[in-house]
Amino acid sequence: MTFHITTCPHCEKRNRVRGAATGRPRCANCGRWLPWIADADDGDFDEVVRTASLPVLVDVWATWCGPCRVVSPVLEQLATERSGELKLVKVDVDRAPAVGQRFAVQAVPTLLVVDRDGEVLGRRSGAAPVAALRDWLDHTLSGDRTTEARA
Repeated sequence: MTFHITTCPHCEKRNRVRGAATGRPRCANCGRWLPWIADADDGDFDEVVRTASLPVLVDVWATWCGPCRVVSPVLEQLATERSGELKLVKVDVDRAPAVGQRFAVQAVPTLLVVDRDGEVLGRRSGAAPVAALRDWLDHTLSGDRTTEARA
């Protein structure tokens, strides 16, 4: 069972949040929604996604990728803005090649919005500013299913 240490954006209390769990994480101190950020690999990806009761934003990235390092804090910002509404799952494609193959990832970063069955609701390749990613995420979650978007 993997945990991610998340600092509550409201009271700054550190919380352990499970990667694979049902419900939505709340702060143990103030009770407000926490950003839900998890890491996944080939062994636990399906469990981490399937147990989520929220839409899942999957960040397929690589440690050697400069744009991936640029977009990572932006995605964490979006996960914080959407605490209680969205789960961010980070997948290092070098440690999870089967996930990369499953979703035909040809470039990193690749962002996917998936439902609990693993169906892709939206897809975007490349890094982009927070406003562009926020707009893409809003359109995708509202049902505007754009299959591919590029920065």
